Amino acid sequence: MKSKRASQPAALTHLDRDGRPAMVDVGAKPATARAALARCRVRFPAAVAAQLRAGGMTSKKGAVIDTAIVAGTMAVKRTSELIPFCHPLPIDGCRFAVAWDGDTSLSIECEVRTTHRTGVEMEALTGATVAALTVYDMCKALSHAIVIGPAKLVAKRGGKRDFGALAGADA
Repeated sequence: MKSKRASQPAALTHLDRDGRPAMVDVGAKPATARAALARCRVRFPAAVAAQLRAGGMTSKKGAVIDTAIVAGTMAVKRTSELIPFCHPLPIDGCRFAVAWDGDTSLSIECEVRTTHRTGVEMEALTGATVAALTVYDMCKALSHAIVIGPAKLVAKRGGKRDFGALAGADA
């Protein structure tokens, strides 16, 4: 026999009974280990990608990857200030992996961990996208044809359901 919950369609969680915007009350939930991994890509015109590779990923503004990681980390820690219904969370860990994915595409991954009552999907997505925006900012003097995206959640652990696989799942 199916549970009542399983047979009901998914509902938006950030609406109250009257359909008005509302922050989810997580006060009664237990604090558990949570993690999320998000990825965002930055695609460069071929000549720009070649120039960046040859120059060790530096621009006139400085070290592109290092600056993007610092900006992404700052964004992870401030996600609740940017997205109205995100809870402020203690961040236990934040890790970035940045690598070329083909000749012209840079892959930026952000993994975030916490022990809390709510997940860190938004923090991981914010970290990856702000890092990508920083790469754009650092490189825009070379071309305005740089494309950011897609950004997507790759994996999450903790809460109601797990999704995908995290690199440090056994750590």
